[in-house]
Amino acid sequence: MNIARELAAIAAEDLPALRARWQRQYGPPPRLRSAALLRLVLAWRIQADSCGGLDAATRKQIRGGATGPESVLAAGSILTREWQGAVYRVEIADKGFIHDGRHWKSLSQIARHITGTRWNGPRFFGLRDPA
Repeated sequence: MNIARELAAIAAEDLPALRARWQRQYGPPPRLRSAALLRLVLAWRIQADSCGGLDAATRKQIRGGATGPESVLAAGSILTREWQGAVYRVEIADKGFIHDGRHWKSLSQIARHITGTRWNGPRFFGLRDPA
């Protein structure tokens, strides 16, 4: 298969032709209404088929979903957060967190304790981007 030729061909096709191509090569076409998006998906599939696609470790990671920031924090790490003029420190424990000498199951519990309102704990402590 000549990848460049295939990619040039899909660049010139309209949506019905792209769907027909998909059906010939891969079975029932995805329910995409955008020719541009279907071109991108087809281009990826053509290249992946030609080059071997994703390795087993990458496929496993995708199927498992992304792991949250809490799962990658090492025990003993310290999170620091300034809130309304006070500085709060949280130690990452083997199972949970330690704040004010107490053991907590989640960062969200600690954030609620500090602020008095519900917070996404990882977001409060800067482990996730703000909304």
